[in-house]
Amino acid sequence: MNRHFPNSYVKWSFNTAGLTVLKRKTLDGTHKLKTTFLLAVACVTIFHLAGCATPYQSNGFTGGFSETQLAPDVFRVYFCGNGYTSGERVQDFALLRASELSLQHSFKYFAILEQNNSVKSYSYSTPGEAYTTGSVDIHGNTATFSGYTTYEPGKTYTFYKPKTGLLIQCFAEKPDGIYTFDASFLQQSLKQKYKIK
Repeated sequence: MNRHFPNSYVKWSFNTAGLTVLKRKTLDGTHKLKTTFLLAVACVTIFHLAGCATPYQSNGFTGGFSETQLAPDVFRVYFCGNGYTSGERVQDFALLRASELSLQHSFKYFAILEQNNSVKSYSYSTPGEAYTTGSVDIHGNTATFSGYTTYEPGKTYTFYKPKTGLLIQCFAEKPDGIYTFDASFLQQSLKQKYKIK
């Protein structure tokens, strides 16, 4: 049963936190009628976290690097990006991690024995929504409803997450006959490119 408040009205408002709240405005001030939706909080949080390319970091919710030491001088390095990260950035960050690992284990050079680049696609769909608008005419004991319904179909969003894997071998001295990276030079170059301290 709907009640009529002569000195009030109901409206939807959008506050600074990005959350939808139903409020009732009265002569006495504004009163919250409904709390924020948990789904809105989750969506806002996810979009804020995922709205940027993956930074250079250890692997986490938005991606990052991971590694496995396979021998005293051999490492497998991975860097996974999120849907906003380019393939070039992922490859560069895998090389940066390879440089750091080499230097951390007292090696000056490393060679790539194997490289694997891949992209995984992910998609999600939003549900469709129906909105009904209408009016009621009351004449005595008779009420007539007149209205219409508008349907908005759901949408599907697809995004792509790039990943690079490197198998590297490290060297204390520059070997002959194999292409190697200078770990110190490459680390400095990539940190400068991406403004990493």
